[in-house]
Amino acid sequence: MRLTFLLPLAPLLLAGQGLAHDAASGWHYEAFCCNGNSHNGDCQMIPATTVRIIAGGYRVTLAPGDHRLATRSHIFLMPQDMTRRSQDGEYHLCLYPTEDTPRCFYAPDMGF
Repeated sequence: MRLTFLLPLAPLLLAGQGLAHDAASGWHYEAFCCNGNSHNGDCQMIPATTVRIIAGGYRVTLAPGDHRLATRSHIFLMPQDMTRRSQDGEYHLCLYPTEDTPRCFYAPDMGF
């Protein structure tokens, strides 16, 4: 009887665990943005020194080592209206399906 009740709930319970992985500080990346987990996923915090605020958004300049998937230098222009709010005051970048494609960019509040 208990198994019959829990069986329909199994997909919901399992889906919640597999949809998004955690940032190092503990908040969850959105399911659309992340693939993998905190060890091999495509989302991670990037150094604040790689980000410059520009008119209309951000310029992200990555070097190898700034993101686990970056094997060469990249410059990404991230529009403000496509930027997500960081939950920990740090910058985060999700690269998917390749290191050449920024899927999601998280930035802290500007404070003004």
